[in-house]
Formats: sequence, structure tokens, C-alpha cells
Amino acid sequence: MTAAAPQLRPDATAFVLVEPLDLAATLWPVAHGTGDRTIRIGRGEAWRASLTPFGPATLRVVQVEGGVSATAWGPGADWAASQAGALVGADDERPDMTGWHPLLREVARRNPGLRLPRTGRPWEALLPAICEQKVTGREARAAFQGIVRAYGTDAPGPGRLRLPPEPSVLARLPYFAFHRFGLERRRADIIRHAAELAPRLEGRPAGDVRRMLESLPGIGPWTTAEVLRVAYGDADAVSVGDYHIPSVVAWALAGERRADDARMLELLEPYRGQRGRVQRLLEVSGIWPERRGPRMAPRDISGQ
Repeated sequence: MTAAAPQLRPDATAFVLVEPLDLAATLWPVAHGTGDRTIRIGRGEAWRASLTPFGPATLRVVQVEGGVSATAWGPGADWAASQAGALVGADDERPDMTGWHPLLREVARRNPGLRLPRTGRPWEALLPAICEQKVTGREARAAFQGIVRAYGTDAPGPGRLRLPPEPSVLARLPYFAFHRFGLERRRADIIRHAAELAPRLEGRPAGDVRRMLESLPGIGPWTTAEVLRVAYGDADAVSVGDYHIPSVVAWALAGERRADDARMLELLEPYRGQRGRVQRLLEVSGIWPERRGPRMAPRDISGQ
């Protein structure tokens, strides 16, 4: 016997979804490891803490019959609840995949509820993306989670989450304050400069944010793509400069074990406008080339 879906709370905002939704897979790019205290993703529900344009908020999204319901707490509660549909990809329209590589069509068929999320919060995507530059996933997650523990604040409501740090807090820190999180001076300085820029990103369209980010020293196409894909749901944002993704794309689409960015972009060209979606489909596919070379090793930043 199948359990009935949760009913809509009287104080919740409802979003009707015509297509299926895999809430966990959709929101996974928004999380940064299972220890990320700004978000918690469970079975059929998710909690997320955010610095909205109207103040801090905690959002709870629950899958209900025919869609999702959203309940929020804090000064930014109304804004957070109103954006819950975008967060779970309610306005993400899957394109016609006729003519796409058979593997991509099969992955899409097996994952009908996979959507591209849109948080609307570029700073909250930018901070962890900088932490992730040119390091292992474990290092990146530890750095971001450490910053949240040290400089974030408790989120409103019953979710027991932590808010990301206000950009003004990080902008005032000296570079060496980030060393305890495993961040060398280069990334520490990028975070500080990005935090100074953050208020100017507020409310800007994706094209403006792209130009502003790429004008900042230390911010390249990889970091920009990470921000645009999560904050704006950009279906074409592809991770140029990633350590693994070019070879994943080449292996899946051409049977080639190794590739550089140029080869990846060549293979993705037929999917222009949806290259970020292709990347996400391949990320959930589990199709990875056999690793024969050394893994990226953690770095010692003492003295940096």
C-alpha cells in the first residue's frame, strides 16, 4: 500500500508541478556535502537557510499531492516562500531531446524528476564555489562548512540550520583568518574581494552577474558557471576548467578516456543552450572513465 502524500499546511504556499520531481537530486547541487548546515535534504522534504533581500529566512519545502508546499520563518520568510517553486525547478522546462545522444536520452528517461534549481542568491553560490577552486572535494567542503560554523549565525525557525555569513563580515577579515579553514592567501583574497562585490550582485540579471564576476581577479569561467547554474538555473553553464568533467563528457559521448576543455566544448557544441543540463545528466548517470592516473592530492597551505 502506498502512503498518502503529506497534506498542504494552512500556513504554507503551494506550487503545482505538472512534471515529476526528484527533490533530493534537484537540490543536491545547492548543498556542499552532507555536513553543510545551511541546508538539509531528506526524503520528500528539504530545509534551507538563506540571506534573502529582506533578511534571514529558513525555508521548508515538502512534496505534497500534485506539487510542493513551502513554509518559511524569519524576516525574509515571504520572499523565501515565494521563491520555493524556482528553488525546486518548477519553471525549469526540459527541452526536446530528439536527436540527442542515446545515452543522454536514457539518463533523462531514468531521471524524470531531475530539474535545475534556481536559488536567486548569487553570493550564497559564489562563496562555496571559491572554496572549491582547484582543490579536492573534501578540502572544499571542509573550508566552506568551517566558514559557516565560524561566521554564520543561527537561522530563524525550527530547522536548526545555520545562515551563510553576511558578505560584510567576510570582507572585513584579514586574509590569514581563512588559513584555519585550509584556504591559502589567493582564495582568501578572492573571497574578501567577492564579499565586497556581493551587494552589487543583488537583483542583477544573469548576464550582468557573469560580466561582474569575470571582471574580478581570481574568478574565471569555472566559478562563474557554478554561480550561474545554481543561482540562476542557467541550463547552458558548463564547468570549463573542472578537473574531472571534460573526461566524463568525452567518455560518455565519444568513448574517449581523457579530454581537455577544448575537446569537451567541441563535444557539447551540439547542445549549446543546454550544455549545463548535459553536464548535470552525466553527473547523475554514474558513468565515469576508469581512473588510471593519480588523484588530486590535498595541499598544505601553511605559510601561505
